Amino acid sequence: MRVLFHFGRYAIFLKRVFGKPQKHKIFLNQIIREMDALGLSSVGIVAIISFFMGAVITLQTAYNVEMPLIPRYTIGLAARDSILLEFSSTIVSLILAGKVGSHIASEIGTMRVTEQIDVLDIMGINSASFLVLPKVVALVVLNPFLVLMSMGIGIFGGWMAGSVTGEVPSAEFIYGIQYAFIPFYVTYSLIKAVVFAFLITTISGYWGYYTTGGSLEVGRSSTKAVVVSSVQILLFNLILTQLLLA
Repeated sequence: MRVLFHFGRYAIFLKRVFGKPQKHKIFLNQIIREMDALGLSSVGIVAIISFFMGAVITLQTAYNVEMPLIPRYTIGLAARDSILLEFSSTIVSLILAGKVGSHIASEIGTMRVTEQIDVLDIMGINSASFLVLPKVVALVVLNPFLVLMSMGIGIFGGWMAGSVTGEVPSAEFIYGIQYAFIPFYVTYSLIKAVVFAFLITTISGYWGYYTTGGSLEVGRSSTKAVVVSSVQILLFNLILTQLLLA
């Protein structure tokens, strides 16, 4: 029953979030501010993780493909498809669910327990839309760019790891990442990036918005936001894969 309760309240919350903004100028300023706080601040961690994961994927594939009948360029092909299809969209979004999701839930939760949200409601402002909608728009716009950046850095990390260790010759790896390339894989990952960004911001905003109690409950709301967002990302990853690739 708790699941149905939260699902219904989340649906009502979304209706409030997507209400008409109070003032468009303020709304645009909030979006720019949230782009910096949620998206641009995540560039560093996404770049570092993508580089090393691309390197690890390449080396693990190389160490497990030792048969002489299998050409070495298949290592580049396998690394490319792993990065494009799963890593850059799903794994990066799971990382953002921890970093961005906890930030959103703790920020809004703190505003709730310190009664700042109550002040907005008394002033006649749609507090759900005012606080959450700019975050949704900001991450939905920026997450696809983070995913594209992750793809490029991940493949570069794989190429560098293969070349430096001598496991995969540079020419073979480059041929592999070009071989039988399917452009729709990139589109598929970008669609997932948009959906996952929406889930992260709305779910985290929901748990923060309905925080009750004090600072201890703010921490609990942040934890719930990260856990629920991660589970929903994995669930929708399965659904979108079945819908788009089946």
